Amino acid sequence: MDSVLINKDESNKKAKMKKNSNFKSTLKAIKKDWQLYSLLILPIAYYILFRYVPMYGNIIAFRRYLPGGPVYGTEWVGLRYFDMFIHDPTFWHVFSNTIILSVEYLVISFPFPIIFALLLNEIHSKWFKRFTQTVSYLPYFISTVVLADMIMEILSPSSGVVNMLLKHYFGYTINFLAEPQWFRTIYIVSGIWQGMGWGAILYLAALTNINPELYEAAIIDGANRWQQTIYVTIPGILPTIMILLILNIGGLLAVGFEKILLLYNPLTYSTADVISTYLYRMGLVSNNFSYAAAIGMFESVIGLILITTANFLSKKFTESSLW
Repeated sequence: MDSVLINKDESNKKAKMKKNSNFKSTLKAIKKDWQLYSLLILPIAYYILFRYVPMYGNIIAFRRYLPGGPVYGTEWVGLRYFDMFIHDPTFWHVFSNTIILSVEYLVISFPFPIIFALLLNEIHSKWFKRFTQTVSYLPYFISTVVLADMIMEILSPSSGVVNMLLKHYFGYTINFLAEPQWFRTIYIVSGIWQGMGWGAILYLAALTNINPELYEAAIIDGANRWQQTIYVTIPGILPTIMILLILNIGGLLAVGFEKILLLYNPLTYSTADVISTYLYRMGLVSNNFSYAAAIGMFESVIGLILITTANFLSKKFTESSLW
């Protein structure tokens, strides 16, 4: 019995000594490269101040909050606001709109950066490759407000280039931004155009890490370019694809609030109104902050469930995951 206790004490001492040595080595590394580590101060401060501290404000989802009153509400109401949106038909309409728009956007837009990166990888001319990359990156840096204004100008029923072509060749025009059935198409196409080039950056970086000897072996085995892409290139970037897919699934409900807010109108509410715009109207326009906070918490919980499920399935079937 005494020998067992002695062994336990020795193992605990060793564990403590190992922790202390690791802590000391970490301090030495920080002191040595303190200029590099100091760059982390602003990102960490940003996440603490604007991501973690505001989480405490979710308490108003369980309390009655009135503008001008106490910051964390006047009285405890429990799950009252959750019960309100569960029985609110308008909420379930915008929830279905969010799911449909998000899934359509994910399914249609997600492959485009992959395909674009694969095509860029096949370009042998360096200057043409750089030119193509630069041109494809530029739309990403366009402000959402400017992008929305460009879409309005292009699709204008009176002076837009699309309607001018329609009138010239078919004799009629379409007021795209007033037709509910066109809103999702406009949102998805504009999103692909704006994000395709920027989204291809990570895939291009992943392509550079593929061992060239794999391509040489495939050529020796008689594989053509298409077969090399299927059996060498895509498996090589599959971990990157899966990680980005998990992140996109986790943010499935977080559709582009700014662009939708700038493009939609009461005529397109039937397809364009999503959770984020509904929250905006309920919270900031109608001053029903507690109700909006309850919906926002529900949206966050659904997002957490989605990203956890996607990570589990990815880890099980592809051995690639975030954690």
